[in-house]
Order: sequence, then C-alpha cells, then structure tokens
Amino acid sequence: MYDNGKHEPWANDVAGLAGDGKRGMMSMTRMFGAPVSPAAGAARRPDAAPGQKRKIGVLLVDDHALFRQGLRQLLELEDDIEVIGDASNGAEALAMVRQLQPDVVLMDINMPDVDGITATRNILADRPETSVVILTMYREDDYAFQAVRAGARGYLLKNAGSQDVVRAVRVTSQGASMIDPTLVPSLLREFHRLVNNPSAPKVERLNEREMTLLRMLVDGKSNKEIAAELDLAESTVKNNLSLLFQKLGARDRTQAAVYALARGLLPKPE
Repeated sequence: MYDNGKHEPWANDVAGLAGDGKRGMMSMTRMFGAPVSPAAGAARRPDAAPGQKRKIGVLLVDDHALFRQGLRQLLELEDDIEVIGDASNGAEALAMVRQLQPDVVLMDINMPDVDGITATRNILADRPETSVVILTMYREDDYAFQAVRAGARGYLLKNAGSQDVVRAVRVTSQGASMIDPTLVPSLLREFHRLVNNPSAPKVERLNEREMTLLRMLVDGKSNKEIAAELDLAESTVKNNLSLLFQKLGARDRTQAAVYALARGLLPKPE
C-alpha cells in the first residue's frame, strides 16, 4: 500500500472508526503462489456451537500491519463477524485462503510480491466460493475495472465509512456485490464499450427464466433468496446461474449484473 502521508483513521485511531457511513456504498440493490506459513495468530475456526449461527470468517490482506490491526478491531466489534487471519501480500493470502477457507477476503491492491488483483484472480481460480472485496486508496477507473474482471465482488475506497466496510462484508458473504458509487458510471461505460465492440462475441438471446435471474442479481439477491422466490432448490439456482454466466461470458454475479446494465438488457435501478 502506497503511503501518501495521509493515514486513514482506522490505522491511527480505532475510535475514529465509528463513522456513520452516510457517504454510502452502492450494492447491486442500488446499483442501479507458493504456500507460505500462515501469519501468527491464524488458526482454523471451530464449528459453531449447537443452536448458534456460524460467523462470517474474514481474512485481512494488507502490507501495513497497523492498518490490519485497526481493521481487525473494527470488525471484531460485530457479533456476526470473525477475523480468522491476516496476510501481508497476495502469496500469503492464497496460502491462507486454502488453509482457513474464509467467507470474505478484504484485499489491498498495491502489495509486495503478489498484488491484490493478481491475488484475487488466483484465489477465485482456486476457491471460487470466496468473496473478495478490494479495499484500497486507488480510485482510478482502471483499477476498479481490473478488480471486477478478476472476480472481486466489492470495491471500496479506504476513506469509506466504517459501517460501509461492515456492510460490504455482510453483503458479499451472501453472494451480492458492493461497489463505491463514484466508480459505477465508469465501470458501466467500460463494460458498454467492451460488449459493443464489433469483435466481441455475440450473446444468445436470453429466455424468460434467465432474464428473471438477471433481474434478481441486479437486485442483490442471494442464491437462497432467489430459490425461495422461484420455489426452486438452492442447488438448482446455482446450476442455472453457472449456465447464465457461461452464456454471458461472465465470471460471476458482479460481472453478469454489470454486463446486463451495460447492454441495456435491464433498466438501471432507481
């Protein structure tokens, strides 16, 4: 992580993390290595006690230890979230994802050895059920676009409110997406440019069920919610989404939703 001399309140004063998050992130409901030894303190999570709900396991990846410490203290204030480990670069992150199997990875971009976007791509190739949220100071469009193409389900800036970070962990752990609203227009423009490129492969016409699934993705609904609404088994929803992603040439839910909006297949949410 590049140090520009402006330190986030998270790293310097955890008490300053109690922001109200009014700036707000945009979820889809509004969006319209070589193995290494785990970091100290990393351990497998015990199973939830009978009758208790399993916490969301989070892995922190950032090359600044002080930042990781502040972020850990923020997240550990939440009853349903558990920080299960931390890593200082992308190579360590991949090894720890394999060992600890986190639900969500909060990932910086600029790190030594292996950067965050490459790490995201490697992690999702190895364990696609993991949700990766990029948490960075880079607001450049190209970084956000590369992150989404790599499969990240979230992209937040480090000046986000504390509750935005907590919300991103919860939202992405359910399979939905959360992207800084200031980056959404440029993402849509870039995807629109790509899908309207004459050399881009043509997408077959979508049937009624596929369009319904796309609408639900844009609304940020999880597989469980889609299954309940359509009266389907959750495994059936998962299989149908996989076929839809393949048809669209999308890696995941985020890319499929952005693709649908960029192509005008669905109206942008209010």
